[in-house]
Amino acid sequence: MASLLQWQCHPFEGFTPHALYEMLQLRDRVFVLEQQSIYGDVDGVDLHCHHLLGRDDQGRLLGYARLIAPGSKYPDAAAIGRVVLEPAARGKGLGNQLLAEAVAHSLRLYPGAPIMLSAQTAAQGLYERFGFVAVSEPYDDGGILHVDMRRSTLAA
Repeated sequence: MASLLQWQCHPFEGFTPHALYEMLQLRDRVFVLEQQSIYGDVDGVDLHCHHLLGRDDQGRLLGYARLIAPGSKYPDAAAIGRVVLEPAARGKGLGNQLLAEAVAHSLRLYPGAPIMLSAQTAAQGLYERFGFVAVSEPYDDGGILHVDMRRSTLAA
């Protein structure tokens, strides 16, 4: 069984300089270096959303997602993006914890709004377990196949 992470969720202004650097470093390490996906990660969206960070008992950042308000990315839905786990923390059930926390915080922050995300097709099954349904055909995003997924307000 995976150890539980300590979760913190806050707007951009809640970052200390050190914590902001850690978050950007994790995203860079996974999305740009490991996955070799070349895109503008620092896209301005971070300034206007909430940030979910999961730390172990030593305070190391192991999981992250950004939570985007309805109307910012999708006109009628909230969004979860930049879902990422530290490579050494994978395979321990932490992805389930991260997604459960991201959905719970999105529902609390944006009550009544459906939730959208752009899932890597390799992780589509994980998102389906949390009530997300594919609403697009697969498409290339930064060299990796993705599919748009939506979780209705009625999903359990």
